[in-house]
Amino acid sequence: MEARALCLLLLALALVPSSWAEAYVGLSANQCAVPAKDRVDCGYPEVTPEQCNNRGCCFDSSIPEVPWCFKPLQETECTF
Repeated sequence: MEARALCLLLLALALVPSSWAEAYVGLSANQCAVPAKDRVDCGYPEVTPEQCNNRGCCFDSSIPEVPWCFKPLQETECTF
């Protein structure tokens, strides 16, 4: 049941308007839905969204004092 709930949450996040999120070039919104406390830094000081995405990472500057350029979640296949 937990896997099903996770899949439904990921589906809901995928439907969030793109204007709510920063650019995730080549990554899905699901992969970049990393809770702030779980973000693993993937950038460097003053990294731009484009530079971050070119590294295969997510960029989201909406939460202060956490990594803005961070490693994405790995995609998982949902089965019901």
